[in-house]
Amino acid sequence: MAKYSLPHFEELDTENLEEFYEAEVEHNNDVIEIDLNFENKTIDPARLDLVKQFIENIATFDKQNKKHIQADYADKDKDTVKSYVEYHMDELDRKDLKEVVDFSLKTINPRLQLVNALHLIRVGLYPDSEDQFAIFDYSIDRDITDYLVVIFANEKGEMDYMTMES
Repeated sequence: MAKYSLPHFEELDTENLEEFYEAEVEHNNDVIEIDLNFENKTIDPARLDLVKQFIENIATFDKQNKKHIQADYADKDKDTVKSYVEYHMDELDRKDLKEVVDFSLKTINPRLQLVNALHLIRVGLYPDSEDQFAIFDYSIDRDITDYLVVIFANEKGEMDYMTMES
């Protein structure tokens, strides 16, 4: 029985994995969820070394992702973040948005305030998946909306693509 210790998680038995593990972690004065998802019962410890390194760099990846979110919003040819913002501006009342948007503020447009309010709430890790290694979920506030800006990344934290989901 081979054990592997990851930050924030219990010891994992690399020869008898469960499908799902989760942990809550402090990040930027908030709490985010990190979950591990396995398709197989066993994994090479070298893959878990990548997971460990990834977890240790979540703050760096979050900063990169926020740049991607800002760039997506500013790019006239992209629509993921614009669709997220427009949906919330059209569907929610001002009173629903008052926690994240100051409509009296004249220096920053309410739409840009929504973009700036997007923050990391979850990181899903899929170390033995052939598709994505990591999924980052961003929300303005889970009490306001179920919609997310989702960034899919490789094992180096590099964005593969971004989408809006609910």
